[in-house]
Order: sequence, then C-alpha cells, then structure tokens
Amino acid sequence: MIVDGRMMAREVLARTKVRAEKLGRRPHVLVYIASHETPATRSYLKIKARSADAAGCDFEETRSLTPSSHADAIVVQLPLSPEVNTAEVLNAIPVRQDADVLSHDAREKFEKGDPDSLLPPVVGAVKKILEWGNIEITGKRAVVVGTGFLVGVPVALWLTHKGAHVTVVDRSTPDFVNAFREADIVVSGAGTPHLINPDMVKEGVVLIDAGTSESNGEIVGDIDPLCAEKSALFTPVPGGIGPLAVACLFENVVTLVEKATNT
Repeated sequence: MIVDGRMMAREVLARTKVRAEKLGRRPHVLVYIASHETPATRSYLKIKARSADAAGCDFEETRSLTPSSHADAIVVQLPLSPEVNTAEVLNAIPVRQDADVLSHDAREKFEKGDPDSLLPPVVGAVKKILEWGNIEITGKRAVVVGTGFLVGVPVALWLTHKGAHVTVVDRSTPDFVNAFREADIVVSGAGTPHLINPDMVKEGVVLIDAGTSESNGEIVGDIDPLCAEKSALFTPVPGGIGPLAVACLFENVVTLVEKATNT
C-alpha cells in the first residue's frame, strides 16, 4: 500500500475545520520566525498558511514573541538563526499554546504518557498512517533511524509506549546495513538520500519515511522508492508523511482551543 499523505492531510484538515467552526471563532496561530529565510523556509510557511486556512484557523507571522501573546497557539519555524537560543525560545512557549509539543514542559507530558498530552505532529502522522494500514504495533520489531528531536526521539518513545520492541540506529551504528533485517516497522528521519535500499529490508515490512533531503535538485527521502515493492506499506517523499504532519499540527491547535474552552 502506497500512502497518499496529501489526501489523508486533506481529510484531517476538513474534519478539523468542522471542529473549529463549532468553537464560534477561528483559532489564532502565531508563527514565530527568527531565521534567515530561504526558498525552502518560505515554501514551508506557505504550506502551513494554506493548511491553517483549510483547518479553519487564522495564521499570523511574527518576528517578536512574548509570553503574553494573544494567540491560541504558537508555532516556531525551525531552524532558528545560529545566534538564537533555540531551547530558550521553545521552552518559553506555554503548554496551553504549544501545538508542536516542542517546549520542555509539553514534551515532558508526552514522554510520561500523560493522557492529556498532545502527540507531536510527526508522531500523530505516524499514528494515523499505521491506523490507516491496520498495522498492529504491540510486539512488533521496530527500527527508528535517527535521534533527532523532531522525528527519531518522539517516534521511538511513542512506539515503545505502544508495545513495540524498538531499536534506534544511525549511520554510526555498527553493522548499520543489517540492522533492518528483521524489522517489521521502519521509521526513518535521518535526512540522507536513499539511505535504506531494498536489500536491507524484509518482505512485508512497513516503511515510513520522515526524512527529506535534496538530491540532484529533487526532494527525496531516506528510503529508496524501490523498497515499496517489498513493503506492506510505504510512504513516499514528497507527498507522504510531510503533509499529514502539518495537518496534525493544526488538529493540535484546535484541540488546544477546545481544552481551553472546556476548562
């Protein structure tokens, strides 16, 4: 099964918009930018702006961030400029406004498995993809590639919470090539073009590619597309987990507003 992340994202955003309309007002999302804008950054912001509108949310960009912000949610466009203390910026976001689950307090709730915690957007996207494919997690052998804050760490933790036997690897892992031989589920967020090839995985594996990079002027993933022929489920790059993760971000925004309204 090849996952159509764009279609799934549209469905999530449509459902989220229905929820937003029941609030009686449009949730306000403040996007903090403290970086040297590149074409890629501007592209990401345009995608987020379109997704916000599709989810029934207002979207505002700012280069000035204060704790007393009027916004319902604060999103930080990463990466920040080198002179900016990223941890300090992220940790200043109150949990009640942290739709990306990037602050220390919000991440701690997620790590502890707090039922009141939001899922980081990439984790939310992985969850929806596995549910769509009717993929059982408990007892399965999962390999997560990369130890990044946005993909590797939260995805590995969530899979562990769900009962998978998780191994985390990167390119420095001894015998990296053979690390995938018995994996039932592979989630990769390394950002290295075609790091994983068909010879490395078994038949029927679930392959979720959350890594993006550029190769010969094209956006590609960590997993060679030829791996799709051996997989039970495969997410392409582009058009796989990326759009769905953005949709999950705005789903989180509406959830935050719903929680605040019901408190």
